[in-house]
Amino acid sequence: MLLASCLTAHAACSRTINVPVAAVGLSVIASGENISGIYPEILRSLSAKEGCQFNFSLVPRARLELMFENGQADLLLPAIRTSRRDEHGTFVPLIYTRATLISLQSNRPQLRSAQELLEQRGLKVALVRGYDYGDGYQAIMAELGKQGRLTLEADALSVARTLKAGAVDLTIMAPYIFAGAVQSDPRVEGMADKLRFEPIAELPWGDSGVYMSKKSLSADDKAALQGLLEAAARSGEVWKNFQRYYKPEVLKDGNRPREPGR
Repeated sequence: MLLASCLTAHAACSRTINVPVAAVGLSVIASGENISGIYPEILRSLSAKEGCQFNFSLVPRARLELMFENGQADLLLPAIRTSRRDEHGTFVPLIYTRATLISLQSNRPQLRSAQELLEQRGLKVALVRGYDYGDGYQAIMAELGKQGRLTLEADALSVARTLKAGAVDLTIMAPYIFAGAVQSDPRVEGMADKLRFEPIAELPWGDSGVYMSKKSLSADDKAALQGLLEAAARSGEVWKNFQRYYKPEVLKDGNRPREPGR
């Protein structure tokens, strides 16, 4: 009891932090009820060092976004910074990332802009329901929907299976997320070495990290969590986790570390 009291007295957070998550490549890995991956490992490392406790639960990505907006999730991760999410949470940047067009290697001429993609009306696109890479992404998604060329799937693995089956021609997401999905499932085995990444100007580099709820977290808990997460990014711990999970050729197209000390 004395030990428990001492641990509570030195805990950085006043309560257990509620973290619903969706499987996202190797960033969040779900195997039954076991949740692992880059971001859970970062939080568990903080828990061991600083005393904050985190409770993970698995939900679909679209539901996770709604839970965060309604104050039912203390954290949203991993997440690109967007104006919509800024309404509901305080953002803590951990790395730089960008979404690209992703397809299987082919002789198709390279797509260099959203306009070129939208003009190629024979190309069908699958996206993950609930993913958001900012205003440019939302505009592309809306126009593809109007053109009848858009399929929405529950997660990156479902997109990969649809792409492998030939039902769609490409997707749009961060390369590391897609690569992580195809690395971890035998149903899409062999895709990892056949992927084509096409960056476009409308999907620029931006911040990726963690959102803290404005509705469910106290000011003290938000301050504590922000300090811990920022310290992990400054120390290089976050980028080292990405390097442990992903090959350099995957990271180079869609990820950059934040500069140490910033």
